[in-house]
This record gives sequence, structure tokens and C-alpha cells, in this order.
Amino acid sequence: MIRQKIAPSDLVRSHDEGESEMRQRIGIVAGGLFLLGALAVSANAQEVSFKGKTVNILIGFGAGGEDDAWAHLIAQHLGKHLPGTPTIVPQNVPGAGSLRVANQIYNVSPKDGTAIGMINRGVPFEPLLGGKGTQFDPLKINFVGSPSIDTTVCAARKDAAVQTMQDLFSKELVVGATGSGADTATYPEFLSRLLGMKFKIVTGYPGSREIGVAMERNEVQAICLAYDSLMRQTLAREGKVNILFQAALQPDPRLKDVPLGTALAHSESDRQALTLFFARVQMGRPFIAPPGLAPDVLQALRQGFADTLRDPAFVETAEKQSLRIKLTSGEEMGRFLAEIYKTPPEVVKRTAQALGYLDDAKAK
Repeated sequence: MIRQKIAPSDLVRSHDEGESEMRQRIGIVAGGLFLLGALAVSANAQEVSFKGKTVNILIGFGAGGEDDAWAHLIAQHLGKHLPGTPTIVPQNVPGAGSLRVANQIYNVSPKDGTAIGMINRGVPFEPLLGGKGTQFDPLKINFVGSPSIDTTVCAARKDAAVQTMQDLFSKELVVGATGSGADTATYPEFLSRLLGMKFKIVTGYPGSREIGVAMERNEVQAICLAYDSLMRQTLAREGKVNILFQAALQPDPRLKDVPLGTALAHSESDRQALTLFFARVQMGRPFIAPPGLAPDVLQALRQGFADTLRDPAFVETAEKQSLRIKLTSGEEMGRFLAEIYKTPPEVVKRTAQALGYLDDAKAK
């Protein structure tokens, strides 16, 4: 019998070839399973339909302001970009600076995609900072998206005693406001406590439009809100207000020679608190959905929202209404907020103190 000598290298090669063949077979099987899974996911996604349903958009603001204009315009076009082309019904539900809508969407609204809320950009920060009346976990809220980002400003009548930002350290300014969490109340409260600005805050107005009317009557002298919203008001359009400062981390190119509020920090602690507080600008104009939505339903809402902002008819109408489109996706908003909630406790504490959310006993 002739024995064939087999070199060790041949054994290794043979083993490697067998192993390679096995890996190929496993890869084919795994690829097939992956394809089946992908097809199943695709099929499930295609099953999402709002046909015959009504999707309610709860607007946490009074009628007539910039946020209200955005919400109603989106309501006009969103239905045709959702599976099944549902009916979209916008509803103004003002109260507590849109905190009412946040609580309702989180705790009461159906978790099937038929309820969306539009809230103030500061509301998701309220639980972190200890704001009162919050009944939701912002890290569990589903963000649908934001159609725009705008810079908050504080503006006063031109005949007010306060003519510049520096005047606020020596002269009182009566400012109109809605409720906790809204820019109209939160900004003057925060800056008064942190920097010593002399705001006298009159709360209880349903929305920015009503504050604007109160300014016309000289019941109040000033307002803090998004710049685009300000420019919808009569006094601003007529050039009868002074913009005292822009409450932002970066200057808005439209606001030349208007100082940044961050420039007035007296200390590093103040600067960090201002940075955390002004971060809310990045949230834009948040549209939210309840927690617990099926992933494919949430994806349909997010995709429909994004497609709406790209719709030529929507874009044309937005331009006519002087609404500047700048989409922030729901995914981006969720990631950004999650990072904010990692802010060091000492910075959170300092910011909460400046907001008045911690009394002297708790602050120690």
C-alpha cells in the first residue's frame, strides 16, 4: 500500500478551506434570515395606516402667534404625507406655557399616533430644573420634529424708561407673561435672579398676541419671546419697540448690534448657568407624541412631518407667511435632550436657583 505523505501545511489548508466553506454557508443562511427579517419589518411598516382616522394637533399656545401659525400651516399639509391621508384637526389648548399640552400628551392622549402636541421649547427642560406641575418624563416623550429654530429676544416699548440692556440694572421694566415654562415668563424670571435685572413680571396672559395688545395699551411695557413672533406684533412692525438683547449662545445675523445676554455673566458659574438655560433654543418648536408608540407608527409620523416641510405647496405658503423653515428631526431632538440631562448637578442646581425653582433651604 502506498501511503501519501501529507504536509502539515496541507492539513492547515484543508482545515481552512473547510472552515471557509462553512462560513460561506452560515453567511448564506444568515443573509437569508436577515432578508426575511427585513421583509417582515417592511411589511409591518407598510401596514401603518391612518385611513379614516383623525389626528389631533394640540397647540399649547393661544391663537395668533408664531407658534400657532406654524401649527396650523403644518395641519393643512400633514395629512397627505401620512399613510392613509387622515384628517388633521388643530386645537388651541393654551395654559401654563404649554405645560398643559405636554402633560396631556404624555398621560392622557391615545398612544396610536392620533395625537400630537406642539409645546414650548423650554418645557422639556422643566423636570431637570425642578419646574412645578410637570407630569412627564422628557426622556420618554417621542419627539416628532421641529419646523424652525428662532432666537429669543426681550423687547420694550420705545417710550419705556428702559432703553438698553444696561438700563435693566437700574430701572424697572414691566413685562407681560403667560405661565411657567414659557419664554415670556421664564426668561425675565431667570435673568432677574441670575444677573439682577429689574423685571416686574405680570403673568396670566393666554398667549403672546394678548401680551402684544397689552403693550399697545401700555398695560405692560415689554415682552420676551422668539424674534419671529415679536415681528408679528403691531408695535414691532411699526418700529415702536427696542430689542434690548438676544438670549442666545450665538448671535442671530438678523439682529445686528443687539448684544448677547451671555456677555453679562459676572462669573464662570453664571456663564455655565446661562449656557444651560439658552440651550433650549436648539429645541426649536417641538412637536411631540406620547410615549409607548409602536416604532413604525412613530417613524410614519416623523417621516410625514419631514415630508410636509419639503412639500412645495407648504414651502410656498411658509414663505408668504414669512415662516423660516429649518427642520430638526425628532431623533436629533431626543439625542440633544439626552445629552443636556447629563449636565453636572452643580450647574443644574445653579440654573434652577436662578429660575427660582429652589428655595434657600433646598439650595444649601
